[in-house]
Formats: sequence, structure tokens, C-alpha cells
Amino acid sequence: MDLTTLWFILIAVLWTGYLFLEGFDFGVGMLLRILPRNEKERRATLRTIGPVWDGNEVWLLTAGGATFAAFPAWYGTMFSGMYLALFIILLALIVRISALEWRMKIDSPRWRNAWDWTHNISAFIPSILWGVAFANLVQGMKIEFLDRATGLAIPPAEVTTRFAEGTHQLTGGFFSLVTPFTLLGGLVTMTLFLSHGAIFLALKTDGELRERAGNFAWPLALVSTVLAAVWVVWAQLAYSATALSWIPLIIAAVGLLLAVFFAYMRREGWAFVFNGLAIAAAVAFIFLAIGGDVMRSSIDPAYSLTMHQASSSPATLQIMTVVALVLVPVVLAYQAWTYWVFRKRVSAETIDLSEGAGLHPTKIRSFLKD
Repeated sequence: MDLTTLWFILIAVLWTGYLFLEGFDFGVGMLLRILPRNEKERRATLRTIGPVWDGNEVWLLTAGGATFAAFPAWYGTMFSGMYLALFIILLALIVRISALEWRMKIDSPRWRNAWDWTHNISAFIPSILWGVAFANLVQGMKIEFLDRATGLAIPPAEVTTRFAEGTHQLTGGFFSLVTPFTLLGGLVTMTLFLSHGAIFLALKTDGELRERAGNFAWPLALVSTVLAAVWVVWAQLAYSATALSWIPLIIAAVGLLLAVFFAYMRREGWAFVFNGLAIAAAVAFIFLAIGGDVMRSSIDPAYSLTMHQASSSPATLQIMTVVALVLVPVVLAYQAWTYWVFRKRVSAETIDLSEGAGLHPTKIRSFLKD
């Protein structure tokens, strides 16, 4: 295995970590206005992700940074072509952080309610758009290979001989990314994260909130299983470049079915594990299905950007590999330790509403003057 292929696999692993960990964060956010019935339960819901959500987002930064360093042409083509969609995701993530950090700054039900709705909406947006984005990688986009000097498309037959003269560009515009296949991909990730979040809440809470989360978990898992089954079979039959992608497809299907079964049996730990296995297998399916193309062209296969065309120099990949071997185990150990420290269940009944309630609304003006 060469270093280019190794880093292609490592980036898939980084996306797996992000979608698995941030997936239940998004799920909890989407359920924030559905499951909790009072302020104590809402605080308990948020406390389940409070110690870990910021660490989970590091996986996204790492995946983006690794793509930029290992595959600069991939990074440039993807981030310029999907600019608006990725900007909306980034904006939603920033707003979500504000909702998490500012909710308790002022002791006002109206203030908290506004930020809860903001959190809820900003969790739905990236949950859908990530699915749309990954579905576009599988389906292919209206990518052309343009001459740097003239801006005109280079004929497909001349791409190999004139590769140094051109650049890959998405010429179809934002709405070319929206198709029935990609919209279904968005629904798959949304429902998958919803079930992931419900299972996580059932695993991390106690009392009535846990019971309610458990009652939500298995129907959501069943819905996500049905939608995912339709999408992956469609993707395999219509767009996959290799029969090997049947392997992660089957693993994902088995994982989802077992997640439904264990969620129904109220074995939240096993349900969470198998839901995570399904997410990992789904990422493996996507990276296998695109068959070595990091940006697939739906106009002509000759316009597709392959991982070897997009790759950095061997020296850069060697340095990155050494750094990853040294630092990644440290990061993994620290994050595992964090989850171990905050492993206990959260009970709404034990929450003191007066603790950390924030500044009283009548004292905001005096606080600002001081």
C-alpha cells in the first residue's frame, strides 16, 4: 500500500470518528425540543453532551486539515465547488456552539427557549447537508477540467496529456448538487443521527427521560434502517465503481438491524455499538464506492479527480505519517479518558435549577454599566 492510499483510508477513518461522535451530538440537539418536558430534563439532556461535544468537533477539523495537507487538489475542488453548502454547515455549527455556551448566561425562560430552538434548528441543518454532500461524492458532480489560461473545458481525450495545464472545477452550480439521490442521502444521515442521539440519551440518562428516549430510539432506528437500505442499494447498483462495496453495505445493514433489535430490547449499550458500526461501515461503503476518485465527474469520467492526481508529494505524506503516528494515539487516549470520567448517567431529578442559572434579566443593564 502506498502512502496516498494509506492517507485516503485514514481520512475515511477521521470522517468515521466525526460522524460517529458528532452524530449523537446532532441527534441530541434535534431531540432537544421533542424529548424533554421541563427545564430539568432539558438541562439533563444538554449535560449528556456538555463535556464532550467540543472534543467531538475536533475530528472534523482534523479531517479537513488532513485533506488539505494530503490531498490539496481534492480540498480545493471540494471546498470551492461546495462552498455555499459548506458555509451553511459552518454557520450552523457556529450558531450551535453559541446556543450551547450562551443558554445559561441569563436567567430567563424566554432566553433559554430561544437558544434551545436555535440549537435544535442548527442541529438539523448539518445533519441533512452532510448526507447531501457525501451522496454527491458517490453520485458525481458536474465537474469539468478547465484550461487555467482560457477557462475553457479541455476535451476529455486530452486530459492526460494536458493535465499540468488544467484545474478541476464544479461548473454545475449549487443546485446541481440537489437531486433525489442526494436528498435521500440527507434524510438518511438525519434519521441515523436522530436514532443515534436517542440511543445515546437512553444510555446516558435515568428516570422518565431515559424511558422516553428508549421509546423513541427503536422506531427512529427502524426508520433510518429502511431509508439507509434504499439509499445504499441505489448507490451500489447505480454508482458504485466496485463490487467490493457490497461488503461494507452488508455490514451496515446488519449493524442497523441489530441496533433496532437491541434498542427495542432496551439494551442501549449494544444498540449504540451497532449503530456506530453501521456508521463506520457506511463511510467505508462511500469511500469504496467512489473507487479511488476523490471528486467524481458526472459529465465525463475523464474529468474525475483521482486520489493520486490530488495527492501531495511523497515527502509531505511521509512527514504527515510520522506526525500522525506520534500524536493520534495521544489524542485518542485523552478522548477515551474524557468519556471514562463522564461515564455516569445524568438524572433530571438531581438537577438544582438555581445552580448556574445566569444573570437575572433585571440586572443586565446594571451589569453592563459596571
